[in-house]
Amino acid sequence: MFKRISRYWWCQILGWTAYAVVNLFFAYSFAGSLGSYFLINLLLIMFFGMLATHLLRSIIKRLNWFQYSFESQMLLFFALTVSSGVIIYVGNTIAGNLYRYSWQQRALTDQATLTFLLPIFLITSIWWLIYFVWHYIERSRNSQVDKLKLESTVKELELKTIKSQLNPHFIFNALNSIRALVDENPQRARTAITELSNILRSSMQVEKAETVNLENELDIVKDYLALENIRFEERLKVQYDIDPETLELPIPPMMLQTLVENAIKHGISRTISGGTVTIGSHIRETHHEITIENTGQIGGEASTGHGFGLQSTRTRLSLLYGNKASFNIYNKNEETVEAKVLMPLF
Repeated sequence: MFKRISRYWWCQILGWTAYAVVNLFFAYSFAGSLGSYFLINLLLIMFFGMLATHLLRSIIKRLNWFQYSFESQMLLFFALTVSSGVIIYVGNTIAGNLYRYSWQQRALTDQATLTFLLPIFLITSIWWLIYFVWHYIERSRNSQVDKLKLESTVKELELKTIKSQLNPHFIFNALNSIRALVDENPQRARTAITELSNILRSSMQVEKAETVNLENELDIVKDYLALENIRFEERLKVQYDIDPETLELPIPPMMLQTLVENAIKHGISRTISGGTVTIGSHIRETHHEITIENTGQIGGEASTGHGFGLQSTRTRLSLLYGNKASFNIYNKNEETVEAKVLMPLF
C-alpha cells in the first residue's frame, strides 16, 4: 500500500505534517496548552494548503512552466505564493463561517488578517521554493544522464562504424576496386585512396562532436558514393535535391552516410539492373527534412528498422531531440523505398 503512494504525495504529507508538528511544539511551549480553535485552525490550514498547492501544481504542469524564461519563472513563483496563500485564507474563512467558530469570528479585523496571511505566505513561498529547486535539480540530473547516454552511444557507434557500418566487406570491396584501378587508371586510384581515407577519418572522429553541419556530411557521402560507383559503375546513379539553406544545419555525424549505405546494401546491390539513390534536404515548416530514396523494396531487417544502422539512427535522434525528431523507412511506391528523417529547427 505504501509503495503505491507517489514520491510527490509523500512529500506533501510529510511536509504539511512537519508544519503542524512545529506549530504544535511552539504553541505548547509558549502557551502551555492547546485550545480547540487552534487545532481546528491548524487542520484547516493543512487541508487547504495541500489542496491549493496541488491544484496550482496541476495547472503549471499543463503550462510547461520549465520552458519559461527565468524572469517569467520568478513572476510565476510570486504569483503561486500569493495565490496559494489567498486560497488557504479564503478556504479557512469560509469553513470557519460555516461552522461559526468563535475563533473565526474574532479574525475579521485587518490586523488579524495580516497576522494570519504573513506566516501563510511564508510557508507557501517555502513550499514553492522547494518545488522549483527540486525540479531544477531533477532536470539537471536527467540532462546529465541523457548526455552520458549520448556520449556512450556515440562511442559505441564509433567502434561499430568500423566493425559494422564501414564493415570489412565495404573496405574489402573498396580496396579491390582501387587495386583494379592501379594499372588501368592510376590517377583515379589515388583519388579513391583519398576518398577512403576521408571516410575512415570521419568515422573515427564521430565522438568529437554531437552534430556536424550537413555540408560536411555530404562531402563524406560523396566520397563514399564515389567509391561505390567504381564497383557498381553504370548500375548506380545518384541524384541530389539539396536546399542550399539547409547546408549549415546540424545533423548527427555519420547519420546520412549510414542511411545511404543502407539504401545501397538493401536496394541497389539486390537489383540486377541497379537503380538510383536520391538524397534530399529541405526545410518543412519548423523541421529539417532529410530523405534518401532508392530503387528497391524493403524486407528483412530493413523492413522493421531493427538493423544496427537504422536502430542507432533512431537512438541518436531520440537522445538529441527527444520526441521532436522522427525517423521512418517505408516503400514509397512499388519501385522505390524512402527513408525520412525529421529534426527540429532551433
